[in-house]
Amino acid sequence: MKVEIVGHSVPQDIIRRYEQYLRLERNNSKNTQENYLFDLQKLVSYMDDEGIDFRKITLEQLDHFASVMRDLGISPRSLARILSGVRSFYRFLTLETEVPTDPTELLVSPNIGKHLPEVLSVDEINAIEDAIDPAMREYQRDLAIIETLYGCGLRVSELCELLISNLYLEEGYVRVRGKGNKERVVPISQRAIDELTKWFAQRSELAVKKGHEDYVFVSMRRGTKLSRITLFVRIKQLAALAGITKNISPHTFRHSFATHLLEGGAHLRAIQAMLGHESISTTEIYTHLDRSRLREEILLHHPRNILHS
Repeated sequence: MKVEIVGHSVPQDIIRRYEQYLRLERNNSKNTQENYLFDLQKLVSYMDDEGIDFRKITLEQLDHFASVMRDLGISPRSLARILSGVRSFYRFLTLETEVPTDPTELLVSPNIGKHLPEVLSVDEINAIEDAIDPAMREYQRDLAIIETLYGCGLRVSELCELLISNLYLEEGYVRVRGKGNKERVVPISQRAIDELTKWFAQRSELAVKKGHEDYVFVSMRRGTKLSRITLFVRIKQLAALAGITKNISPHTFRHSFATHLLEGGAHLRAIQAMLGHESISTTEIYTHLDRSRLREEILLHHPRNILHS
């Protein structure tokens, strides 16, 4: 779905350049681009109604825009997202020298509170693995999935897109393509390496379809790369079988990975590097932490390595 910005307060050529900026320079996903443009429409409509020149809008007027959104019943979380899009637009305008200064620099977002995600204990993770039926064909694959999710702190999309050609198991690393198509190198626990090795022995006997040969995890029936939906459903099933009542998903293993490392004493910046958080660029992280240091952090502080040793 292409989002069209309707209004006269911002020229269409600037809108088109902003779209290119989001796509090419920011490398945002199509969904993120559409959300930013959809939210920008709200600001454009406001400026049209108020007769405001987008190049001369003030912080006071932006605060009033936020108040209007609140009066319309926009939730604090949605308003925070809208204002994030407004900041993105004015960052672009500042870079393009369309505006002399960024009026959003001191724009305050609403306090939406911090949502603490569910975290599994090591015992609960073990219980989920114990719930996998050894008689099922998927047994070894599912064990490898859980150990890779938990051992590397991967996003569900990163796990589904993980390639055999990006595994360096002898060296103890995997190369992951994360958000914004950015690559990072993540240490992998020995337990995950062991389960993957067993899975590859079974995988070699499967009829994997053309074009899917390089994906680590594939469907046992279809021979195609594993989908996010399949993974979500399977994790929910295993959690229910293990008697876990927490609302968990594949992402829960990522939160557990980070929490357990932090509780074990790992350096926060090492955890951020391994998770690939956008708040710290990959280049900046690897200026301070080389791969051997990252591997040292996970070997020292991840429960799987402590239990394995």
